[in-house]
Amino acid sequence: MLTLPRMKVFDGIENFYGVKNPILTIGTFDGVHIGHQHIIRQMNETAIKVGGETTLLTFHPHPRSVVNTQGNSMKLIQTLEEKLDKLSKVGLSNVIIQPFDKAFSCLSATTFVEDLLINKIKAHHLFIGYDHRFGNSREGDVELLKKISSQGHFQLAEISAVEINEINVSSTKIRNSLISGDITHANELLNGRYCISGVVEDGMKIGRTIDFPTANIGQIDPHKLLPKNGVYAGKVSFDNQTYNSVFNLGLRPTVNSDVNQPKLEVHLLNFSGDLYGKSVSVSFEHRLRDEKKFGSIVALKHQIQLDESLARTLLRTH
Repeated sequence: MLTLPRMKVFDGIENFYGVKNPILTIGTFDGVHIGHQHIIRQMNETAIKVGGETTLLTFHPHPRSVVNTQGNSMKLIQTLEEKLDKLSKVGLSNVIIQPFDKAFSCLSATTFVEDLLINKIKAHHLFIGYDHRFGNSREGDVELLKKISSQGHFQLAEISAVEINEINVSSTKIRNSLISGDITHANELLNGRYCISGVVEDGMKIGRTIDFPTANIGQIDPHKLLPKNGVYAGKVSFDNQTYNSVFNLGLRPTVNSDVNQPKLEVHLLNFSGDLYGKSVSVSFEHRLRDEKKFGSIVALKHQIQLDESLARTLLRTH
């Protein structure tokens, strides 16, 4: 069991113990967006009333990456580490990370509820969406949960369609916003900043020749969803320090036409120093423009100067 600030993390249901009156919900919670945060607030209110602890049962890897034939292409808003960090910050008490494989996906809905939720987790309350499906072939639904809860095993709190529609958010909407480059809308739904974490690695060093040294971010999780290619403004954090920054995500067509995978390069404003080997977090706040190919390095440098000026203005304003 791992303990994060204000939150305990259990490695699998079999290792879940010592939690009084679990107030449980189930899901991947990718993004931990405003809808997820709304559910956690409701759970916390119930936990206070019954002397319980809020608990999320989530799965790793993502179930769709296991049960779908094209699962390897599944891209996520957050890495597992990023999700746990945000869950701890929004007030959740416990997380169970259940390893998800083919065998687990074949559990019947009834076995899942009776053996795991009731006998092992001992759920006191269960918060679930009106359209939630679970178990082998997604055979389980809210009606099954109502039937089992009526036998007195746990209290069911159904999140209605009206309630979900009023929040008007989903992980899919956030993914679509990121793919289209609408970083502002994605951040609104996340109630935070979209981030990419990685390690600074050696690059081509072209930026320093035009007075705009950049840090090349490598070791990005291969399952992490990347926003639309382009130039962005935001912040870069490392070693408990944060710097306003402008960054390019893309193929760098002006200087390297052979690249076929997007690269993330960041230029920190008002910073000088060596970042090689440092783990950094890049938060996206504003999309400045599309990536484009310039006719010369001089033209590229001029555009970067304009990008930096705009980034400074936007980041100062916000």
